[in-house]
Amino acid sequence: MSGSVLYDAPGPRTRRIERIGSIAFAVVLLALVAWFVVSLSRRGVLDDRWEVLTDPPKQQTASDVWRSLLVVGLGGTLKAAVVAAPLALILAFLLAILRTSRLTIVRRPAVVVIEVLRGLPVLLMMFFGLLGFGLSSFQAVVFGLTLYNAAIIAEILRAGLSALPHGQVEAGTSIGLTRGQTLRIIQLPQVVQLMLPSLISQLVVLLKDSSLGFIVGYGELLSVMKNNYSFFGDSSRLPLFVAVVAIYLVVNLTLTRLAVFTERRLSSRIATPVDDLTVVR
Repeated sequence: MSGSVLYDAPGPRTRRIERIGSIAFAVVLLALVAWFVVSLSRRGVLDDRWEVLTDPPKQQTASDVWRSLLVVGLGGTLKAAVVAAPLALILAFLLAILRTSRLTIVRRPAVVVIEVLRGLPVLLMMFFGLLGFGLSSFQAVVFGLTLYNAAIIAEILRAGLSALPHGQVEAGTSIGLTRGQTLRIIQLPQVVQLMLPSLISQLVVLLKDSSLGFIVGYGELLSVMKNNYSFFGDSSRLPLFVAVVAIYLVVNLTLTRLAVFTERRLSSRIATPVDDLTVVR
């Protein structure tokens, strides 16, 4: 069947109107960008303050500024995220398993823990680790990120388990698997594949939430930016802010593309349990 059953293919007149509309939209968009740039220029935003990124004052070099942002700042951000992410995943898998248990004495405490952790702000957990347990600033950041994101990921995994056909547990039992083996061998691989976009998105949120570490004294990207504009003066605040925004965008967009690539690879490699069944006659 050629064409779509939902709508007719556009004719020459419709395509011409669409082309004219696209050109008009592009012109309006360029005009808005030009107006925005001119407005910034009239306000003095585009003056020599941007030299802090290329030729900074006070006997500093551009490499010093970018090294502080990328090595010290971004390095601290990635360090906290890299440590907290696997800890959050491990704890989330444990909570999800307990959350889906048939034993009420196991399931209800898990539900309470997950709901409490989901209801508390990440920053409050960081302060709790810093003041309550006497952790260092780095440990407090990892503590808060791990607990909060573990609760969120546990709910993501629980939703994935709920979306699977209920007959899989009975099928696993019929071939001699325990409930734990069925969960580990049959269900969890499917859940990871099914919920991978949501899992990666939550890990991106974890990375962004590490920016709260500057409030508890941890040396991450925002705190390094603050130290830089305190040293170079308030005029450097906007350029440094734009540089940090660009760094966050590059890192998060890279992780998003990695998530899409990983999802496609898993979709092509991981077969569903039904594909491996052999009918015995």
